[in-house]
Amino acid sequence: MNSEPNSNLTVTRSVCPLCSKELVTNWVKDNIPFFGEVMHITSKCECGLRYSDTMIMAQSKPIRYEVKVTAREDLDVRVVRSTSGTIRIPELGVDIEPGPASESFISNIEGVLDRVSDILEMVVRWNEESQTRRAKELQSIIEKVKAGEFEITVIIEDPLGNSAIIAEKAIHRELTEEEAKCLKTGMIIFEKE
Repeated sequence: MNSEPNSNLTVTRSVCPLCSKELVTNWVKDNIPFFGEVMHITSKCECGLRYSDTMIMAQSKPIRYEVKVTAREDLDVRVVRSTSGTIRIPELGVDIEPGPASESFISNIEGVLDRVSDILEMVVRWNEESQTRRAKELQSIIEKVKAGEFEITVIIEDPLGNSAIIAEKAIHRELTEEEAKCLKTGMIIFEKE
């Protein structure tokens, strides 16, 4: 991997995992209000592979947020999910854990439900009978949640403390060391020396 440092931009060159040609990755430091120091990452290969993400560089105490979604207005509650955030919706049996290609996002509860629904739609297209039936049941429940007819709990846990649910009715607490150790952290962890 070659590196071309600049003041805020660092360009690295590596091998594309799809075609083995050169993969160019730009790393740009930035400072965003509320989030603090972040790193914007974009990779692009001539074969069409593209990847982009914004990583929060700060590390805070491990945190857990929880909000009950009991009415349509709750769909507007803001959700900040960093690359190390795990989202759980126990009533749906949904756990969204960070993986190697985990991306951060800022959305709301409805946006999180839309992401879950998109994944369920993909499961339906696989056309495996038992999974298709369950996916359609969950899609039906999600529509009831959006109509204010079904209550759920949305939980976000982040061992690096960079995720949040922003609402007056959201409750949060620091995770214990044991709880934080059980969580996945996503792709890359930067540690200060």
